[in-house]
Amino acid sequence: MSSDQKVRLGLTALAIAAALIVVGGCGQSGEPAPEGIEQPTTTDQSLLDEREVHLRNIRQLTFGGENAEAYFSVDGKSLIFQSKRDDLECDQIFVMDVASGEVEMVSSGDGKTTCAFFFPDGERILYSSTHVASPDCPPPPDYTRGYVWKLHPEFDVFTANRDGTDLRQITDSPGYDAEATISPDGDRIIFTSIRDGDLELYTMNPDGSDLQRITHERGYDGGAFFSRDGKHIVWRASRPQTEEEVAAYDELIKLSAIKPMNLEIFVANADGNDQRQVTSNGAANFAPYFFPDGSRVIFVSNMANPRGRNFDIWMINDDATGLEQVTYYSGFDGFPMFSPDGRHLVFASNRGGSVEGETNVFIAEWIE
Repeated sequence: MSSDQKVRLGLTALAIAAALIVVGGCGQSGEPAPEGIEQPTTTDQSLLDEREVHLRNIRQLTFGGENAEAYFSVDGKSLIFQSKRDDLECDQIFVMDVASGEVEMVSSGDGKTTCAFFFPDGERILYSSTHVASPDCPPPPDYTRGYVWKLHPEFDVFTANRDGTDLRQITDSPGYDAEATISPDGDRIIFTSIRDGDLELYTMNPDGSDLQRITHERGYDGGAFFSRDGKHIVWRASRPQTEEEVAAYDELIKLSAIKPMNLEIFVANADGNDQRQVTSNGAANFAPYFFPDGSRVIFVSNMANPRGRNFDIWMINDDATGLEQVTYYSGFDGFPMFSPDGRHLVFASNRGGSVEGETNVFIAEWIE
């Protein structure tokens, strides 16, 4: 490979790094109608492409910084999300009142956080953090091997009251524990861990007891969500096939890193049985979430240009049929989640940003 080719490859990897916020993809559903989003106070249809026929009455909820992974409370009135804003050096967890837009930081401000989620009762929250190891932000990834996602071994899973008090650590194993979400009945937490030497999905009780490993294939398994009825899960996974691919994967795992350039979407029963691959396009597919009907999946992909930075939201049946593009913005759209009644979609996007790379949270009515 020539030096020019190496430079172009490095620039491509960094471009993808700017758009591929592949951290999390963690959600849930509930029952009551979300009163707070019945009548958005301000919408801006210029933020929608005319081809985005499933979205209407879009409203921007955050303004400035890097905001992502916004997930509804069961009553639909609140969102919990991660944000790097103002003077923060790395992501912290915030709760937003959807109707008023009021925002409160609920993590400690120390370390780096990711993948926040509401318990079904709305009184407690779930997220992962590195703050026990150090109050400082972990060092950034080393991109000398191309774009890699760092699996900070300092991450553990925590629960807390909605306002951040009564913080409890529920994982304490060496290495990465993160990407946690909880079942609709609140009985099981699902998360990703490297405790057995590979990145696998595990479930546990809300206090961290009764740990069960539910995936066993070589490769990364992460970003899992339960269906509304709690009977199924959807997640993203890599499956290195050739000896060269496996060796490259294993080498990065030893360095607590992966290359999330080839991820496919899978569904299974909640115990990990009856796994089925939903996408097979060789792109970076991530942030899957079930439709309220449980038979379709909404997810994010750069399948239109697998080496590019244009990530859009797509939908597909859980039997791999019916693929349809949802968003068309020429940048990053990601982390979609339906409101508890299925009438709205919340997602993160670079659209409307005041500076390059700004990522904000948006909400829109969902049109079938």
